Amino acid sequence: MSPSSVCNRLSAMKLGITSKLFLVILLACALVAFAMALAMRYSFQQGFLGYLNEQENQRIELLRPALSQAYLENGGWDFLREKPRLWFSLIRSHGMQPVRVEQPPPAPGSPRPARTPAETDLTGLNLRISLLDTDNRLIIGDPRMEADNPQRARLRPVLKAIRVDNETVGWLALIPFQQVSPGAGERFQQQQWQSSWLIGAIAVLLAALSAFLLARMLLAPVRRIADSTHKLTTGDYGTRVSVSSSDELGTLAQDFNHLALTLERNEKLRRAFMADVSHELRTPLSVLKGELEAIEDGIRPLSLATTQSLQSEVATLDKLINDLYELSLADAGALSYRMVTLDLAQELQLVLEIYAPRLAAKSIAVDFELPTDAPLICKADPDRLRQLFGNLFENTLRYTDAGGQLRLACAIEDGRIILNLQDSAPGVAPDQLPHLFERFYRAEGSRNRATGGAGLGLAICRNIVEAHQGSMNAQASPLGGLWIRIVLPLTENQTP
Repeated sequence: MSPSSVCNRLSAMKLGITSKLFLVILLACALVAFAMALAMRYSFQQGFLGYLNEQENQRIELLRPALSQAYLENGGWDFLREKPRLWFSLIRSHGMQPVRVEQPPPAPGSPRPARTPAETDLTGLNLRISLLDTDNRLIIGDPRMEADNPQRARLRPVLKAIRVDNETVGWLALIPFQQVSPGAGERFQQQQWQSSWLIGAIAVLLAALSAFLLARMLLAPVRRIADSTHKLTTGDYGTRVSVSSSDELGTLAQDFNHLALTLERNEKLRRAFMADVSHELRTPLSVLKGELEAIEDGIRPLSLATTQSLQSEVATLDKLINDLYELSLADAGALSYRMVTLDLAQELQLVLEIYAPRLAAKSIAVDFELPTDAPLICKADPDRLRQLFGNLFENTLRYTDAGGQLRLACAIEDGRIILNLQDSAPGVAPDQLPHLFERFYRAEGSRNRATGGAGLGLAICRNIVEAHQGSMNAQASPLGGLWIRIVLPLTENQTP
């Protein structure tokens, strides 16, 4: 069964993710342990047999010079034919002494049992060595080494030449190990096989324990996040997940907390937005309704002053609806911009000239500084820039005390256009500065709705600046009021 089919079967089973992860890890470890046991068995069998055969080859090399000397002394191989005891004696006397099996001593008075070569050699080497003549005919040894014996090819004997005066006079034939023979080698193999299975069983048990602990350790934070996500879907935006690690799960928990915080903040903003919109719409509508009812009841005559009052409330409603519409377009990315190359200073001067009479009527002195070395060339929508500057000047007119001051300064820094607009008192509290660009936000004190405005102007200004790849922030002004700093990208070597 392939791993993919196992995973599919586990997915189809009604198991928790902890059980699935545990079973997958356990199965993988068990397969690895089983494969290692089989590999160890195969490696041992092949390696051990190879080791034994190599040892026997080395022992045969010790016998070859002795057989060469015996051939030379006896003038041939006839002295060994049909003489197995002499053959075994020759083997033992020339470096081929077999390993003896320790047996308990015989009982007193009982004869000591005779030992055959096969019994005294655990590996059976004495019986697996045969002597062949130059024509590969058997002289002494295993009868299966006869040239006409069909078993000879199946046994695949190893032949070692016996040379006298650089001439081959015979062959030593060794039947290699096909399997471990009974005795110490077989017992050693059995011990190794049992050890392999024991190690595999211990590995599986350790894998099961590790898989269980790992599954619980990995999935405990996942379960906490899942529970918190369920609470989040029910509207409990105050839920949070404890961050207990710095790994990927810890990062996931931090992201979840950030998501919950954002949703909580957005829900508050949504409720505040609905409340502010309804309030801003209700106020001019209530005024219109009261004026119209007064006219209907004859309390207030239908005059030019009455019409102008009604027109003023309608204009307030129209501006509020237009501002909300522009903000919705900006949020949807559908607010259109017609970018052209222009001089920002010229656009600013044009809007300032429009507001100059109103600023003068309130006795607000204007100080305007422009760079003299280079024009302020940028790619922008002129209509949106005029809307931006108009909203800023409206802010100054609404909130700056009469007899105050407005300071405008433009400069070029690091390939950017810097526009600073500072006005005089009253100012804004430091804790309120980060909220000035939020919709419907109005600072307490003198900068409130009593002086006009719905709290949308600066939000629209920020959207316009960001659409021009710029930035906008607010801080306290040295003049005692508000300092608005706008940064826009500079377009060099172009003329408007």
